[in-house]
Amino acid sequence: MKKLIFATHNQGKVKEMRALMADLGLEILSAEEAGVHEDPVEDGLTFAENALKKARFVAVKTGEWAVADDSGMMIDALDGRPGVHSARWAGEGAGDAGLVNHTLEQLRDVEESARGASFHSVVALVSPEGHEWTFEGVIEGHVVSTPRGTPRPKLADDVLFVPVGYDKTFAQMSDEQKNALSHRGQAFQKLKEHLAHL
Repeated sequence: MKKLIFATHNQGKVKEMRALMADLGLEILSAEEAGVHEDPVEDGLTFAENALKKARFVAVKTGEWAVADDSGMMIDALDGRPGVHSARWAGEGAGDAGLVNHTLEQLRDVEESARGASFHSVVALVSPEGHEWTFEGVIEGHVVSTPRGTPRPKLADDVLFVPVGYDKTFAQMSDEQKNALSHRGQAFQKLKEHLAHL
């Protein structure tokens, strides 16, 4: 394998992955850079289903190895919501600020001590022949009552989530610090270890 297509249009994620995989000598392209401009419908019931749908779609379209991730926050007091609907649960076009405000509104009557939450990420790898692997990362923490830090694009929940053992939100951490412990960082590290042995 010389080339890996990342089924995303988020250049921030592509940059993050290139940095993580730098020593493997792989050419990593976004879906757009590989000529794929459309997306499959993300109607899976789990993070793994959605990640696999995206990776399969790009693998079929390009004939190359493809990787995709799906992630989101699960809040204990909300029975695990927003989960797979994290990006859309405030409604279409809500934007990052709308997502944050919607989450805080849902938790308005919940004490901070009862705001346990976890971030989940599943990374899917699909070969041109249709072989499939998934890698999962999970980090536990809690949701604060006031946004803190500067959110990264399309990662709105970072201003609300404090991992266990820390007093900073993800948005208050450097990229290096967040990537070293985040759910996505864990899942991509497992992917990297797998790719190194292919």
